[in-house]
Amino acid sequence: MNLFTRGLAAAALLALPLTTATSASAVPDAVAAPMSLAESVRVLPVAAEDRTGYQRTSFRHWVDEDRDGCSTRAEVLLAESRVEPTVSGKCRVTAGEWFSYYDGATWTDPSDVDIDHMVPLAEAWVSGASGWTSQRRQAYANDLGAESSLVAVTDNVNQGKADQDPAEWMPPLADVRCTYAAEWVSTKLRWQLTADRAERDALARIAEGCGHQNVEYTVAP
Repeated sequence: MNLFTRGLAAAALLALPLTTATSASAVPDAVAAPMSLAESVRVLPVAAEDRTGYQRTSFRHWVDEDRDGCSTRAEVLLAESRVEPTVSGKCRVTAGEWFSYYDGATWTDPSDVDIDHMVPLAEAWVSGASGWTSQRRQAYANDLGAESSLVAVTDNVNQGKADQDPAEWMPPLADVRCTYAAEWVSTKLRWQLTADRAERDALARIAEGCGHQNVEYTVAP
């Protein structure tokens, strides 16, 4: 699985190109040409949302897919710590240093850190995942193949975000909102998820001030 280096990049608050995917039916390693954030928002398909039948348990998450003893949560903590993390037992992360780019806070106790699904599970459900198999929902909920999919952030900030989309919630740190919008769009494109009209309109407004923000994506397998 791919480990990533968000901690250092986020600490610098740089708007870097992102990695994502286009459609589940495309070749798994296909790579789309980079687009501006504004261009990527325009290609998001628009559809109404329906939360009927949603349960968080429909997305089995924090599994150990590669059977190395580390859950998905632990994998993200290990990957995003800016210092050598402390690990006990099979793979229990007990200390490290995590930079939450949503609010600019730094944490050393993993209990202060949530692993955020960039596009929340409930939002994925209403955007197309309701029609997926349970195996694909599990793959989505544990996606370590793209930096934008899972983010180590301050726990109460993540709880404040809950399952809201960018029309309803943006990170409190204004300097990172272009990055956040790009990571949101890239995740939706990676998994071929739709957006509702208010969501896409909000993203389009944000993109107007993000001229140098690019989005790249690769197809989710």
